[in-house]
Amino acid sequence: MIARITRKQAIGSLVVFSDDWGRHPSSCQHLVHNLLDRYPVVWVNTIGTRAPRFDLQTMKRVSEKLRQWGSGRLLTRGPKTSGAGDSRSPVHPNLTVRNPGMWPWFGSKSDRKLNRWLLSSQLKPVIAELPEPVIGLTTLPITADLPDAMPVDRWVYYCVDDFSQWPGLDRDTLRRMDRTMIHRADSLLAVSETLQEMIASEGRTSVLLTHGVDVDFWNGSSGAKTAAELLRVPGPKIVFWGVIDRRMDAAMLHQLSLDMKDGTILLIGPQQDPDPAILGLSNVRTMPAHPLESLPGIAQQASVLVMPYADLPVTRAMQPLKLKEYLATGKPVVVSQLPSTAAWRDCLDVAETPTEFSQLVRSRVRDGIPESQMTARARLGQESWKSKAALLEDVLRGIRS
Repeated sequence: MIARITRKQAIGSLVVFSDDWGRHPSSCQHLVHNLLDRYPVVWVNTIGTRAPRFDLQTMKRVSEKLRQWGSGRLLTRGPKTSGAGDSRSPVHPNLTVRNPGMWPWFGSKSDRKLNRWLLSSQLKPVIAELPEPVIGLTTLPITADLPDAMPVDRWVYYCVDDFSQWPGLDRDTLRRMDRTMIHRADSLLAVSETLQEMIASEGRTSVLLTHGVDVDFWNGSSGAKTAAELLRVPGPKIVFWGVIDRRMDAAMLHQLSLDMKDGTILLIGPQQDPDPAILGLSNVRTMPAHPLESLPGIAQQASVLVMPYADLPVTRAMQPLKLKEYLATGKPVVVSQLPSTAAWRDCLDVAETPTEFSQLVRSRVRDGIPESQMTARARLGQESWKSKAALLEDVLRGIRS
């Protein structure tokens, strides 16, 4: 695809295709928040990558989407630097959220053709009113059919996951669309070196853009509130927050559960078909997803923060947003060995086996965090979302490729 603007040209406006604004504090929302003072942004809430199923979770999501589609155009509350969807943040005059109706399947040519028509017919008039040049930024492979259908000057694909490896998704369809988006984008960003290698296998190059973190927010400097429900949880609290699904290492959690004499393993977040063996452990307790602003308070009551992901293709490609957030809390952190954790080995404890995971967690409950790890975490100050947004802006302007 040939870019229609010259190198180092200023950005007129942005059209962003990503997860629902304010629903989860995604990396794209953090980055775009830091650009709102300079550029008008139309944020397009998509239906995501998971095909509908006849279960309660899907029905709730369908209901949510139908309400959104009925709302049409929204001016929304922008996130604080700490994250998306904070109710105290003012409406930003440069941000408009759109909720275009979409067909929730992409498996066939007719499905994709229908979605291309639906999105282009609803968004072309919106884009036509934006200051030029218009830059399209997408984090999802399901936009693969849009570059030739939209009046957008350049497309940037911000590759945040290998969706073809996610449990419960249509792997073949997403891989085909991922390849198409990689080849149709003018510029590419990747959150991990594993994803850079995947892009390179398609004959393209990408800029590495790892996640940022708001240190003051996570270490309690901004006034973290106490999570009242955790005060009633007995003993040491071993805390994980995020999506509870098949990416979690059941063997690690099982071993820790067996070895713990007292305390509770708290898994906080939405459940997407997790291993039943995890949920059946006597000292494991689950909680629904909590608002972003409550997580620093939860962290302050935790004895250890854990990230027990299994070694899978999907986990090798990802860079969990929570990793740097965990480190910024000042709490002990124990993780499984993955590419995303390698650069931070001096700041946390890395386990390769279930036995080692259990030993490390129990050791940190007893002894706390070593001074050497706290000293090493000082470099989190160089990982601000503002600095990450500056790199994104360079790519959007064509300065870096």
